[in-house]
Amino acid sequence: MVYALLPDPGLYPPDFRFSRTLEDRNGKLLHLTLTTDGKYRRHTPLAEISPDLIEATLELEDRHFYRHPGFNPMSLLRATWGAVSGSARGGGSTITMQLARLRHDMHTRTAWGKLWQIFRAVQMERHYTKAEILEAYLNQAPYGGNVEGIGAASLLWCGKGAHDLTLREAVAFAVLPQSPTRRRPREGDNKSLANAQHRLWERLRQIRGLPADPLDETFTLRELLPVPRETPHLARRLFSESASPDLQMSGIPVHSTIEVEKQRRVESALSDYIGRKRDVGITNACALLVHAPTREVLAYVGSSGFLDSTIQGQVDGVLARRSPGSALKPFIYALAMQQGLIHPYTLLRDGQTSFGGYNPENFDRQFSGPIAARDALYHSRNIPAVSLAQRLAHPGLYGFLKSAGVALPRPAEHYGLSLPLGGAEVSMEELAAMYCLLADDGCARPVKFTPGTAAASTAKPLLTPEVRHLTREMMRTREGEPALDDPGVLWKTGTSHGFRDAWAAGIRGDYVLVVWIGNFNGRANPAFIARECAAPLLFETFRHLRLPRKRETTPPGLTEIDLCAVSGQLPSPMCQHRVRGGFIPGVSPITPCEIHREVIIDSASGLRVARDDGRPGLQRSVQEFWPPEMLELFRKAGVPRKTPPPLEASAESLSTAETAQGPKITSPQSALVYTLQASASDRQTIPLRADAAPGVSRVFWFADSRFLGASTPTQPVMWRAAAGRWRVHVLDDQGRSAAVQVRVEMLP
Repeated sequence: MVYALLPDPGLYPPDFRFSRTLEDRNGKLLHLTLTTDGKYRRHTPLAEISPDLIEATLELEDRHFYRHPGFNPMSLLRATWGAVSGSARGGGSTITMQLARLRHDMHTRTAWGKLWQIFRAVQMERHYTKAEILEAYLNQAPYGGNVEGIGAASLLWCGKGAHDLTLREAVAFAVLPQSPTRRRPREGDNKSLANAQHRLWERLRQIRGLPADPLDETFTLRELLPVPRETPHLARRLFSESASPDLQMSGIPVHSTIEVEKQRRVESALSDYIGRKRDVGITNACALLVHAPTREVLAYVGSSGFLDSTIQGQVDGVLARRSPGSALKPFIYALAMQQGLIHPYTLLRDGQTSFGGYNPENFDRQFSGPIAARDALYHSRNIPAVSLAQRLAHPGLYGFLKSAGVALPRPAEHYGLSLPLGGAEVSMEELAAMYCLLADDGCARPVKFTPGTAAASTAKPLLTPEVRHLTREMMRTREGEPALDDPGVLWKTGTSHGFRDAWAAGIRGDYVLVVWIGNFNGRANPAFIARECAAPLLFETFRHLRLPRKRETTPPGLTEIDLCAVSGQLPSPMCQHRVRGGFIPGVSPITPCEIHREVIIDSASGLRVARDDGRPGLQRSVQEFWPPEMLELFRKAGVPRKTPPPLEASAESLSTAETAQGPKITSPQSALVYTLQASASDRQTIPLRADAAPGVSRVFWFADSRFLGASTPTQPVMWRAAAGRWRVHVLDDQGRSAAVQVRVEMLP
């Protein structure tokens, strides 16, 4: 009756904790922590413990374990007689009694202590099976130093799991709990351990009928191996996300998506690179490798040295929010293609431009003039990117980033047009998720660090397959860059303002890699130019990884067509140079080339004529007709273009001028009221600007019948306006005109 009423004492102390363990995707141990009481313990189920270890332990400690009720009367009598007679007769404690001593932290050298130990052992036998008791003992037994439990002991003394122990190793471990301090494995001779394991080995050898071996007396365990501490940043992150006492008590390992070999190769690439670049102040880097189809993180490097205090190495750079510089530009071009604003060969303007009060510059403070969209993205030109971002339909780049999972804490107005150039901060995992979107299915899903977690995604792709394909092709490595020589890598860099952050994001097949170089304290360094430091690190890391290349397949909704190599438009018979380019039917803005035209030139005067009127010396020639503002961009970029000869001054020439190509006034704007300060003379002017047709060299401005001035099409005329209603009129040098109505008010 009393036996039936014994309460459940539990197999582990109330404050008992196992070490937190992190495993890779294949179950390999990556990280083992100390417990709060400074121990290494790794929970190991009985089924995962070597049968040889169990046999050796029971042979040494408790041969009748499966037959006694918690204590063995014969063993107790033998031990008592040995103590009285002074002869060694072995201990009297069973496995269950030893577990009771460990569980209740008991002192059992007195008679009362021994009786209390027996009582606790009987309690355990009342409530638990023999397998549960044996498992609990093997997970709490001391194995030398601060190592407890066979799971941690086999790992740290042998470098293997408890299930893989050989018979010799099992024998050595079985004798450790009897004297863990004296028998602890150490360098040099350890006679205490060697003698104890030899005695037990001889017993097991005779039981099994094994032959004797000269090594029987010499085998000992090795010195303590390095504790696994891989992926420390990810381990700390995942442990903090699963820090409940129940999880720590259970000792359940945290399973990650990390692939250990890829993790080590990424770490090696970063270490090699940092080692070579320290002389220019590059001392820290982070990296994240993701399998795009599953969004699973395969390698996670939060800094180049977790224990390096000089770089604040314990800061997790994967979580840090930093300016991405130009790393967001591919998504501007993708949105512009999806909205039908451009295709890869559309000419964009790269020249000095003002967007209200915002005056962006290119990184090199130079301008390329008219430039194809694909080249503008590859060479990371700022002006075209900002201009495209301004033209995007609502919600624009800001709305796209929010839909893609980027945490933007402020409204769109706060970022304005600085957003395309890194005006908002992102984390490495957010940037990696966006490039996964581009590399895979276009759906917004966060990256995953543990397997089996369901990641929410957008209801439909944010980018179509055709747009994703075109954007990736625009990012492909060009020939002639020896350090970036892998044509299978699609990539983009980003340098933050002030040289504080250097990013590179790359796609190779199904894999996305993002790297960052900088200082966690925000200290700037002129060497932090992403194309010169982050891009080489990206390509070196890809070479270390040796990832398979994936063959790009053209989406069914994408067509390749011939384009004029100069204008990027549909070629006419006059276009002599052509390229093949991607075209999305019904979306891409394709128009016939208006740059190349056939003209008739009078060789005597050198002027163009309206038609072939039979006079001698007429020659036909294909000429380029660029709008004046484009010619000005070419000139400022140092890429002058040959202009066609002027049209001869004749009534026939003027009559053939196409009114559809007349000037278009861009300032002032029609039906607006312009309010000027009468007391501020420098504010009493309104700029007069117009887009003129190709071939126009001069435009003339009038307010009603009053002549205001003349200029080239690219230069404004400043109108010192007076109050009133005005009809502003512009006339080009070929007789074509346009007009707008404006109202001017003066304030005192």
